[in-house]
Amino acid sequence: MNIAFICTEKLPSPAIKGGAIQMMIDGVLPFLSEKHKMTIFSVSDPSLPDVEEGENVTYIRAPRNKYVQHVTEKLAEQPPFDVIHVFNRPKAVPAYKAASPESQFVLSLHNEMFAEHKLSDEEGHKAIEAVSSIMTVSQYIKGTIINRFPEANDKIHVVYSGVDLAQFEPKWTKEGQRISSRLKEKYGISKHSKIILFIGRLSQTKGPHLLIQALPKILEAHPDAVLVICGGKWFSDNRLNDYVRMLHKLAKPLGDRIRFTKYIPHEEIPHSYLLGDVFVCSSQWQEPLARVHYEAMAAGVPLITTKRGGNAEVVTHMHNGLVLKNFNNPANFSAAICDIFNHPDKAMEFSITGRKFVERNHQFIHVADRLEKVYMIAYEQLSKLAQEKTNDFEYQDEQSEPLIEEEIHVSKEMELPQTKKVKPIKFEPWLFDRTYPKRKR
Repeated sequence: MNIAFICTEKLPSPAIKGGAIQMMIDGVLPFLSEKHKMTIFSVSDPSLPDVEEGENVTYIRAPRNKYVQHVTEKLAEQPPFDVIHVFNRPKAVPAYKAASPESQFVLSLHNEMFAEHKLSDEEGHKAIEAVSSIMTVSQYIKGTIINRFPEANDKIHVVYSGVDLAQFEPKWTKEGQRISSRLKEKYGISKHSKIILFIGRLSQTKGPHLLIQALPKILEAHPDAVLVICGGKWFSDNRLNDYVRMLHKLAKPLGDRIRFTKYIPHEEIPHSYLLGDVFVCSSQWQEPLARVHYEAMAAGVPLITTKRGGNAEVVTHMHNGLVLKNFNNPANFSAAICDIFNHPDKAMEFSITGRKFVERNHQFIHVADRLEKVYMIAYEQLSKLAQEKTNDFEYQDEQSEPLIEEEIHVSKEMELPQTKKVKPIKFEPWLFDRTYPKRKR
């Protein structure tokens, strides 16, 4: 197939400044370009040429100002693509469709882009009518669409994202421990500290303030705890705003128990997870499904998240992490984090289960395969129109392998460094609510 990707106007592709969409594109391109000719339309950047051609992959970049208009003009100049994949911009689909009417369109949604304040009823109906398929990053985002536009149901496929597992060294390996020690030295943190890790944009919706508020209670039980907050107010932007200033003011009384690393380049993110003895996604908004979940599991770090949006679709409570229902209470974060510290055996079980889950379901090769199946639906529709005949084509949406209970075995490459026999540790009672009624695995 001859396939085009149209990115948003926010960040350039490749992901030189990060971004979940751009990182996913970088991950799936090596697999898709083995079979298909790929063209990526993206916003321009001073460090990148406007046109860049490689083997089976071409980048065409346009200015941010009037981005949709620029891309529309460039589409009209190109031979028709078989399939055009528009990322996260339903409002722009009709314009792109008018510029390339012979192409089949696929729309992927990575946020609540069909919300009323972002899209009128008329714009929503037009976007749905113009595409052959709609992909969402979670069941939660799928629900936000069909609740408002029920006619979209038959076109929607949930396509979960993933990671390049080769970039993530598990925390329990010798190399993982070496990287962890090096990072602690870089940030001036004692090698004996217990590190609570947050990675993400510094915004109120992401909730890092709650972790700062939770820290005093954690320090009562674990005085060697340190909270490390990685990120800036926006991708690659370390400028201060009112919220970031508030975070620093809130953290000041706790001194060196809190460290701000500022923005970390996306290529350094996989190793950054190895700082953490526990990773916390403290999201307060209805998160579509943050990719930090896949990344923390890939790095073999025990995970705590909030029951917001699509988060709990890949984290099952007490199986591969903890899911906080009472998501806006600092005391709840304190109890959950202390339990991870108090029960290292259970924390390790979460870590190994999470790593296996990613290995089986959420590598970029899996994502590329799921994307390709959706593109084939569009391509078959194109063939029907071109040949003026019916083609029987069945497609069964491939779902992620469900989480299942299983005995945990540590494979050879997962073996922990040998340690001397010690007396059994008397663990503290479990504080956090272990139960999660009616949760399907």
